[in-house]
Amino acid sequence: MTNSTASAFTRRSGVFAAARLQGALAAAALVHLFAPTPAFADLRLCNMTSSRIGVAVGYRDPQGWATEGWWNLRPNACETLIKGTLTSRYYYVYAQDYDRGGEWAGQTPLCTRDKEFLIRGSEDCLARGFERTRFFEVDTGEQKHWTVQMVDPAKTAPQRP
Repeated sequence: MTNSTASAFTRRSGVFAAARLQGALAAAALVHLFAPTPAFADLRLCNMTSSRIGVAVGYRDPQGWATEGWWNLRPNACETLIKGTLTSRYYYVYAQDYDRGGEWAGQTPLCTRDKEFLIRGSEDCLARGFERTRFFEVDTGEQKHWTVQMVDPAKTAPQRP
């Protein structure tokens, strides 16, 4: 199992503003790898914060682009987002902090909605009645299992060269 820590976290007030978040994301992004350990074959996400968070995931499968959400994770809890052996190198994650506000976002626009969803396709989100949300990329290095750890911004470690 390989892990990555995501602290691409930005505070927000009111409506999410994707353009405003891009600069803050670039400055706050930190993803680093930990030593491999044995585990199941899944894409897992662990909420290592003191808040409840909502998570959505995006991926390509044989049918094209798909986004799914929402997983609601309590503090210090993990959830499997994709079950089974991972078949892609890249997955995309978006998360929002329900208790303190803020989000973990990125550069890749995919479709979401406020309620539970499975959306096929990444084009014309607004025209199809969905929101256009910017996900951050998770590079699994083609591992068969990967865990993303969402952390509080104050708890992030310095980036390793």
